[in-house]
Amino acid sequence: KSLSRSSVRSRMSLKPPKAYNSLQKGALIWDPKPLQVKKIFEALKKGLNEYLEAHQAELDYLSGRHKDTKRNSRLAFYYDLDKQIRSVERYIRKLEFHISKVEELYEAYCIQCRLRDGATNMKQAFSLSPSTKASRESLVELYKNVQECTEDMCFIEGALEVHLGEFHVKMKGLVGFARLCPGDQYEVFVRLGRQKWRLKGKIETDDSQTWDEEEKIFIPNLHEKFEIKVTELRGLATVLVGVVTCDSINFFTSKPQAIIVDITELGTIKLRLEVLW
Repeated sequence: KSLSRSSVRSRMSLKPPKAYNSLQKGALIWDPKPLQVKKIFEALKKGLNEYLEAHQAELDYLSGRHKDTKRNSRLAFYYDLDKQIRSVERYIRKLEFHISKVEELYEAYCIQCRLRDGATNMKQAFSLSPSTKASRESLVELYKNVQECTEDMCFIEGALEVHLGEFHVKMKGLVGFARLCPGDQYEVFVRLGRQKWRLKGKIETDDSQTWDEEEKIFIPNLHEKFEIKVTELRGLATVLVGVVTCDSINFFTSKPQAIIVDITELGTIKLRLEVLW
């Protein structure tokens, strides 16, 4: 147990940035979510491997052109290709390191999860046995072990969040067919944890839409889902159109994702977004 804890401490020696202050010890309710972390880890690793495969294919293509150019003696173009190849190679090494770091963090997380489960089972067994001084001391020690493992799991979750990248969310407009009329004004509120994006739009006479903002960067969160709220602005009054939540697990991919969200229960008004990770 002491060996595993010291290795976790050494891996977690770097402090999370300010965006994750709430995940540092002393400022967090210790409530790890192993199943959710597993889903995010699998989606994250899949997305990183997609990026790696795409850049490896680009490297293979550039390397083939590099050889052809060398034979044709086009010196300037040859050196330009050489720079591109070196740039892609550096990015591939960066991706490989990123993947290895994420795997290392998740492996440490799984170890602490198994230790916590084992200590919890032993604590339950001791609590059912006759009460003696030795059993009471064992229960105290086991309770301490469970708490320490739980804290380590939450701290690793915070360290893992640093490696989740960014979501670039673009506003593509509302879809409502007969529900949207020229002159109508709407407010869209998007929230992910503490991150918020509030934008206002108007339906023009030619049925086009104008919005005061078009793009927002969100930092992914292990436990929070996107919450989207749409209201219609009618003078000084506002009318709620709908509130929906959207999971971000499917956004960890190398290609932009076109998202269409039903804002009303019947789907008469939809929100179109584009998410690039």
